[in-house]
Amino acid sequence: MSMRCQGIRGATTVEANSPEAILEATTELLAEMMRANDLRVDDVASAFFTTTLDLNAEFPAVAARSLGWDDIALLCGHEMNVPGSLPSCLRILLHVNTEKAASQLVHVYLRGASVLRPERNYQRDETTEATSS
Repeated sequence: MSMRCQGIRGATTVEANSPEAILEATTELLAEMMRANDLRVDDVASAFFTTTLDLNAEFPAVAARSLGWDDIALLCGHEMNVPGSLPSCLRILLHVNTEKAASQLVHVYLRGASVLRPERNYQRDETTEATSS
């Protein structure tokens, strides 16, 4: 299979509308998306970050920049304000260069955002996480 650009989705909830909480949740989600898909920073073409309107204390892209994503196109925005939607939600769409088929990619939903895509039922590999700490 040849290399092509694919999209990987991720979402999480943020504990508070503070720069620290937004950056921590973003860093956690990015790290898990990268780990779950066996990606390197060089594989990432661009990233689009969105938050619900109640999260505006910091740009999520700041977390990516702090991880060394200096040459990657990053964009932040707000999600549509749909009545009844999940509050305090941060979403990421990564565009990655990969040889994997779309069906082989792992979309990551953490914390309270796991209710958004229950059919994905993503679970972290706690044994890998415990041994890498």
